[in-house]
Amino acid sequence: MRVIISGAGQVGYGIAERLAAEDNDVSVIDTSATLIQRVRDTLDVRGFVGHGSHPDILDAAGAADADMLIAVTLYDEVNMTACQVAHSLFDVPTKIARVRAQSYLHSHYRNLFSRDHLPIDVIISPEREVGEVVLKRIALPGATDVVQFAEDNVTMMAIECREDCPVINTPLNQLSDLFPDLGATVTGVWRNEQLFVAKSSDQLLAGDLVYVISVKGQVRRTLALFGHEETQARRIVFAGGGNIGQYVASELERRGSKAHLKIIEASRQRAEYIANALLRTIVLHGSALDQQILQEADIQDADLMVALTNDDQVNVLASVMAKKLGCESTMTLINDLGYQSFTATLGIDAQINPRAVTISRVLQHMRRGRIRQVHSVQKGQAEVIEAEALETSPLVGRPLREQDLPEDVRIGAIYRDGAVIKPDGDTIVKAHDRVVMFAKTSAVKSVEQLFRVSLEFF
Repeated sequence: MRVIISGAGQVGYGIAERLAAEDNDVSVIDTSATLIQRVRDTLDVRGFVGHGSHPDILDAAGAADADMLIAVTLYDEVNMTACQVAHSLFDVPTKIARVRAQSYLHSHYRNLFSRDHLPIDVIISPEREVGEVVLKRIALPGATDVVQFAEDNVTMMAIECREDCPVINTPLNQLSDLFPDLGATVTGVWRNEQLFVAKSSDQLLAGDLVYVISVKGQVRRTLALFGHEETQARRIVFAGGGNIGQYVASELERRGSKAHLKIIEASRQRAEYIANALLRTIVLHGSALDQQILQEADIQDADLMVALTNDDQVNVLASVMAKKLGCESTMTLINDLGYQSFTATLGIDAQINPRAVTISRVLQHMRRGRIRQVHSVQKGQAEVIEAEALETSPLVGRPLREQDLPEDVRIGAIYRDGAVIKPDGDTIVKAHDRVVMFAKTSAVKSVEQLFRVSLEFF
């Protein structure tokens, strides 16, 4: 696939890195010669210095033959204009734009991005995407990652196996015998910096991070089975009242959360704005690194600190300080991959990477076949994929035990006619089933082939 990426910042670079690794033909545009040089030096892509919305730059980058434009510069208007130019002058089939300003995303103006106005096929709002991740983590405090599939009827959770985990040192096939009515399947395991697809004979060890695909109604039971019975936070302090912090607080208010919410915001003007916009949230003006401000926010009595500022260092340090002052748990927004490897040693309980969230959304539209949703895990080493089976799919019509599935793929759930099926060897996939599976990146192309539309379909 030929792809043009406008914007070579952290998000653009991360997307280019992932797509280039999958042998796509990638061109990257940015006004910064330094960023473009970095792209050229480290990735197998073409780099162009210039404005991603200028016709001559898009033309030089190969827009006439491009299959997709991904506009992820820091400026919404540049991203939107780039999509318009790509559509009007080069007829690029798929256009994806990052749009951060919430006013563009209001439901009253949804027609703005139609084909007759601003022809953008996919709008990515990092603030909303990350905000939804934060909300899911708050709702399920025992999970370090939570994503929903199949119209929210299937949930994928990453769960840490601690020393007191009841199911460690037990073969996974025995778990099925012990809990035959449990609608959850262990699909992947991260152990000693290595990721592998779980098999029935595998045993879990203390320290493992397991990826479990569960029926929505059995999520809390599954967490309890793995030794996680943490209660939802009732006292939450947010460091940072930007778009993400405001969105999360406003959604918690809208959903009727009983939690007591406080926001620490460094900008007085912003603090006053969100204080007027929010109804039940207390807003404090000051630095999240100021111990006195943290104490004014009653951090010592808080169940959760969520650090959401634009500065990774502030987020990490604020989380460490909050934990030292008595906060029970911390969740930290981290953009720089270099920080992610040592956050656990600092006592940070959960981290969120905005780049990973955005890349997952882009991959969903890169995948061939009837791929409905994609979530990337462990820095792109694997994906959780939801795909629709067609009549011509080789998966349809035969029991799973007779299928020649790729080695690094495990099916976690099947969604059919509003019901979720936990698969076993006797399960037969039917046409139009949605299959939710865990696949290492090396097996993704094989998964695409399983769900591609063949000529027989027509």
